[in-house]
Amino acid sequence: MTAVLSRPAAPPLRRDRRRWAWGLAAPAAVGWALASALDGGVLNPAGGTQFGRFAGAALSPALDGAFLGVLGTAALVTVAYAVLGTALALVLGAAGAVLLARTTWGGRRLGWAAARGALAVPRGLHEAVWGLLLVNLLGLDPWVGVLAIGLPCGAVTAKVFADLLDEVPRGPYDALLAQGSGRVAAALYGLVPQATGGLLSYAVYRLECAVRSAVVLGLVGAGGLGYQLSLSFSSLRWPEVWTAVYALALLCLGADVAGRAVRRRVAAPRRRAGTLSRDRVLTAAALAAPAAVAWAWWFLALSPASLVSARAREQAGYVLGAAWPPAGGGDLLREVARQAVVTLQTSVLAIAVATAGAVLVAGPAARLAGRSAPGRVAGALVRAALLLLRAVPPPVWALVLLFVLLPGVLPGALALGVYTLGVLGRLTAEVVEEADARPRSALTALGARPAGAWLYGVAPQAAGPVLAFALYRWEVAVRDTLLVGLLGAGGLGALLASRLAVFDWPAVTTVLLATIALTLAVDLVSERARRALR
Repeated sequence: MTAVLSRPAAPPLRRDRRRWAWGLAAPAAVGWALASALDGGVLNPAGGTQFGRFAGAALSPALDGAFLGVLGTAALVTVAYAVLGTALALVLGAAGAVLLARTTWGGRRLGWAAARGALAVPRGLHEAVWGLLLVNLLGLDPWVGVLAIGLPCGAVTAKVFADLLDEVPRGPYDALLAQGSGRVAAALYGLVPQATGGLLSYAVYRLECAVRSAVVLGLVGAGGLGYQLSLSFSSLRWPEVWTAVYALALLCLGADVAGRAVRRRVAAPRRRAGTLSRDRVLTAAALAAPAAVAWAWWFLALSPASLVSARAREQAGYVLGAAWPPAGGGDLLREVARQAVVTLQTSVLAIAVATAGAVLVAGPAARLAGRSAPGRVAGALVRAALLLLRAVPPPVWALVLLFVLLPGVLPGALALGVYTLGVLGRLTAEVVEEADARPRSALTALGARPAGAWLYGVAPQAAGPVLAFALYRWEVAVRDTLLVGLLGAGGLGALLASRLAVFDWPAVTTVLLATIALTLAVDLVSERARRALR
């Protein structure tokens, strides 16, 4: 008897209702935000002349020695804030990661949820908001910039570090627990060594982010390149504005290049004759880190005594006493709700613009093997443009767009979208670079055109990671919307700025609580959406 071999029946394809729901909800939300942004007048014809002067000055930046000297000093201030802010964030992140990791808490979900909720408060507020609050406590002290970067970034770092610890194999951790070690000790010796590569890579990335945060803080008076950019912009000295913009781009480029080099070596350690060899770049980075912290401390002339001075204690007592309980008047709550909707619409439209732009530039921006010389030149130009977009803070883009657009949701959303495109475009290009090249090569060998090979060979691999990055950047965009609003673009940020200007502390507390609640809600929605895409 001849045995008949039959193929097993393929499992039937089923529609994932969650993905369909999210797929329909996303364009509906974008349409809702766009309808609000286009409601009423949009263009400001009177600002076209001023915008032309601004754009024309791009080719003639100010290069006189006196101004370049001022910018050089301002750049050192920005770097010092970034270094010390990153150091504080890493210390807080390392301490908080063990407390936030699911592994540490085991089955005690209530304690884990309480720890996560406690750290959600500092990371729910933008660095600029922390700066404005700390100025009222410490005055014009350099600790304001360091703490404004370190506190929220430390909370974010703790969450990321905790997630990295939860993803490593639990074998060594379980073995230490079986031998009688406590959960914290077992995590330190059983989980941290395995996660070292990811922890170091994120630490370097955190420094890159801190440079941009230090620039933003300069816009609200903390000094540095952001402050010089704000001064030049307010006095309409466009050549000086472009010089400051190019200085910001060079600073961000240096941070990006150094960070990329260190992360690449951490991810793929060098080997010689089958054994790990010492990497001179990593060794130099390890030695430079404490030296940079010591230099920044000296350069900013930090004094721990200023944190516990009589004035600081007195001012903290006054602000905390005046800020609680929060205001609960009906008029204020209705205004908070209205501005929260504006904030949400701005963030949705911004991330839609950034995601669409990132998808368009991902191919040219990616460093792909076998590309022709013109393609490499075009890629370098696209990457330079993305660097310029993310080097300029969102409030500056908003002020530029207000030359040609009327105040409202649209200029704030486009400003955030342009800035986020610079970040998301880079991340999307890296996703394309890391995608498996074999499907695209096979399609090309079969005669497919470049567009078809890209659409069927690369896009399916990159879609998931790109959407995940877009959802993560949406969380960040909500906080950045507050920054744009602080400078008059509307939303909760504008409401917070108006209440701070008159020292209405109960109302400030109400707006801050609403901001944190909105941020947590967006984080929850984003996490659910990312889970549905897996």
